[in-house]
Amino acid sequence: MDLEAESTVSVDTGMSKDIADSCNKLLETQKKINTVEDQLKILKGVETTLSEQTIPNLMQQAGISMLKLADGSSVEVKPFYSARIPVSKAVEAFTWLRDNGFGDMIKNQISLEFGKSEDNEAKALVEELKQKGLAVKQKESVHPSTLRGFVREQIEDKGRSVPAELFGTYVANKTKITTKE
Repeated sequence: MDLEAESTVSVDTGMSKDIADSCNKLLETQKKINTVEDQLKILKGVETTLSEQTIPNLMQQAGISMLKLADGSSVEVKPFYSARIPVSKAVEAFTWLRDNGFGDMIKNQISLEFGKSEDNEAKALVEELKQKGLAVKQKESVHPSTLRGFVREQIEDKGRSVPAELFGTYVANKTKITTKE
């Protein structure tokens, strides 16, 4: 077997140019995407300012909460609520919910992990739990929609505050424009 004869490779230089051109086009496209994404971030910031500050403030100064336009569209400012439990505050948040009578919002899932050498123990425990009619995994969480609804209810309906640092709450007035189609 002649290794030198088999190691000869012919390279099509025309293909190299095509590859280089395609790589340059990819780089240009990635730059354009980054530019458009930066522009989108700026536009979203402008939208937030108009929706949550400018229009609600102007409508409040005018003493109105809803406005019908000549074309049949309507402009309305409504409270907006957002909440999420930061991972670093989960234990404190769940404790607060339980201590204040809202523990039933918490979903509780249980699971166990065993090391490679603990296969027999894992099988035995699973069998024991199955005999008791249990499926075991554990993870505590509150569904985001449930948490948002809870925060809205506490603030709007009950006039209570919830610890913002535990629930990552964000409350703002938000403009909703309904166009007539």
